[in-house]
Amino acid sequence: MALLTDDEVRQRLAGLPDWARQGDNITNVRTLSGFSVAMLYAAAVGFLAEAANHHPDILIQWNKVTLTLSTHSAGGLTEADFELAAKISALG
Repeated sequence: MALLTDDEVRQRLAGLPDWARQGDNITNVRTLSGFSVAMLYAAAVGFLAEAANHHPDILIQWNKVTLTLSTHSAGGLTEADFELAAKISALG
């Protein structure tokens, strides 16, 4: 999968306001009402990731879930990262 240019990354992030670029990654931090809700959210993300065969790094901190996406095999951001980010954002 081809790496996206900086301009392409900026364009795709414009449509995903809950995601931010950090180097060769995009991240999303979701604050939820408690630990059990954070775990359910992480499980839903895991389901989407498994279906896409593209897996984010997931950090769970009580009521906060931090997701980090990058295509490690390509060495940066690809269309796959933004496709999964959009699906995750649609979770609400």
